[in-house]
Amino acid sequence: MTISVSSPAFLEGGMIPSKYTCDGQDISPPLKWAGVPEAAKGIALISEDPDAPMGTWVHWVMWNIPPSVHELAENVPPAPDLPDGSRQGITDFGRPGYGGPSPPSGVHRYCFKVYALDTTLDLPSSARKADLLKAMKGHILAEGQLMGKYKRR
Repeated sequence: MTISVSSPAFLEGGMIPSKYTCDGQDISPPLKWAGVPEAAKGIALISEDPDAPMGTWVHWVMWNIPPSVHELAENVPPAPDLPDGSRQGITDFGRPGYGGPSPPSGVHRYCFKVYALDTTLDLPSSARKADLLKAMKGHILAEGQLMGKYKRR
């Protein structure tokens, strides 16, 4: 099954506004998704840059988003634990929460991947993308992604 992922801030394949990058306020963009199966017990999110020079760079990892939630407002606080039970792990910036695009050169792609899971995950706030992927294995009911691009000013 496929989840449709969108943002009111940028279109699929479009440029991410600088507000959501290292050149701006470096806050998370608003995201919306639809098509989460009724059996879902939690939502997970991974945002990454596959064009980073040293390999894929992880910008955001989040899990245990309640399945009743179908969007994230911009500027999700960079805290490990959020009031709705969502958790945020450690990015390649070495901290929890969103870290915006900051490509060293050229145009990079940024993928916001949303996963519907048949379980909630018991992961510590020190978890990284690899830990999340391992915990999600065999539990993904549906997934989808939104890709935006960014180039430094």
